[in-house]
Amino acid sequence: MALLEVKNVTKNFGGLAAVSEVDLDVNQGEILGLIGPNGAGKTTLFNVVTGIYPPSTGKVMFEGRDITRLKAHQIAQLGIGRAFQASTLFMRLSVFDNVFNGFHLKYRVGAWRAFLHTPGARIEERHIREKVMEILEFMGLAASKDQLAQNLPYGHQKTLGVSIALATGPRLLLLDEPLCGMHPEETSAVLGLIQKVRDSGVTIVLVEHNIEAVMRLCDRIVVLTQGRKIAEGSPQEISENTEVIEAYLGTDEEDDLIAA
Repeated sequence: MALLEVKNVTKNFGGLAAVSEVDLDVNQGEILGLIGPNGAGKTTLFNVVTGIYPPSTGKVMFEGRDITRLKAHQIAQLGIGRAFQASTLFMRLSVFDNVFNGFHLKYRVGAWRAFLHTPGARIEERHIREKVMEILEFMGLAASKDQLAQNLPYGHQKTLGVSIALATGPRLLLLDEPLCGMHPEETSAVLGLIQKVRDSGVTIVLVEHNIEAVMRLCDRIVVLTQGRKIAEGSPQEISENTEVIEAYLGTDEEDDLIAA
């Protein structure tokens, strides 16, 4: 059984189908790439999986459970984390506090106990602070824990976004353009971190326009265009697929796809 199953999902906005009859499986332990030209429906599909949008038709299953109609916070609690394309950092808070805030879905003590600073709340807070430092050390941000997020280099800000997503304890992590706007050194560092996260036991689905990086990093690739899935396979199979190459004609990514 696949970890995540998307079954015949369609998402309409008015008369427009942003995603149309898409099927895909995500297997435990893999890095799956989701690619396609701008407007192909990639981020919309992420929004359906994470409960931001309900599908118009179809079903989403996670670990054999139907999560199609669950709220976004309920899906996150089940173990699906997401790092967004746009910055969602608290820029005026420290790196540590950004990740600490990411634990809110796991914070078990009641609001009144936390307000009164009960022994249970203090124990919980101490445990969370230890976990925050574990994530920062794992992601190479421990030395920057007291810096404001706004003062981090861009690549470290993207890494912090992934760190916040890891704070929810995901078994499946969705990354929306984690390499966007990076220079080659930053790209190489973040690719290494993504592989490290996967090796720690977190399955990853990745939307990314850097086709060369996708070909290097991913075990399998799914291609969308105009809301429909047109191909699925290994990086080698995708790079040789004529329908995929045609979908990229006239874009800067075509040369990278052919070269890969």
